[in-house]
Amino acid sequence: MNRRFSIVLGSTREGGNSETLVKHALEGLPERAETRWLRLRDLPLPPFVDVRHEGNGEYPTPTGHAKTLLDATLWATDLVFATPTYWYSLPASVKLYLDHWSAWMRVPGLDFKKQMQGRALWVITVNSDDPGDDASSGPLLRTLELTAEYMHMRFAGALVGHGNRPGDAAGDATTVRAARTFFRTSGPTPPASTPRV
Repeated sequence: MNRRFSIVLGSTREGGNSETLVKHALEGLPERAETRWLRLRDLPLPPFVDVRHEGNGEYPTPTGHAKTLLDATLWATDLVFATPTYWYSLPASVKLYLDHWSAWMRVPGLDFKKQMQGRALWVITVNSDDPGDDASSGPLLRTLELTAEYMHMRFAGALVGHGNRPGDAAGDATTVRAARTFFRTSGPTPPASTPRV
C-alpha cells in the first residue's frame, strides 16, 4: 500500500512558517506517496458538545466539514500536524479537531480508535523562541505524544522550527535541511485498515 499523508494545518495564516517547513518536508516523501491538505481555518468545526454520559453516549455520523476531516483522517497512513505553537500549546482549531475525535470514537459502527491503531503521527511546529530553544513547544509536543499513545498510533517524529514573522523559518538553513529528510527519519508505516465511514 502506498503511504498517504494528511497534512493538518493549524495556522490562522496562509503560507506561514509551519506550512513552509511542511512543503520542504514533502520534498522527501517516499515515491508514490499521496498527500491531502486540511487547512482547519477553511474547515471550521462546530463546538464540541460532550454527551458521553447522556443517554447511550453515542454520537451521530459526522456531516459537513466534520465528515471531510474524518474521511481524510481515516484515509491517512501518516497524519501530519503542521501548526505554530500558540501560547505553548495547540491553536484552538487543532484542539477542537482533537476534541471531535472524542465524538468519532462514539459513532456506532465506526470503531474510530481501532481504525487509527498503527498509523503514524508526525508534528511540524514553529515557535518564536531563539533557534535551538524548543522549550516553549514542549506542551504542544507532549499533547500530541500522549494522543498517539492513547490512540495506539506511532509517534513518528517532531520537527521544531523557529520564527516570528512570515518567512523566518525559511531563512533557517539547518531546519530546512532537516525538513527535507524529516519523513525519512522513521521506517515505513504499517498499512492502515480500510477506513469505514
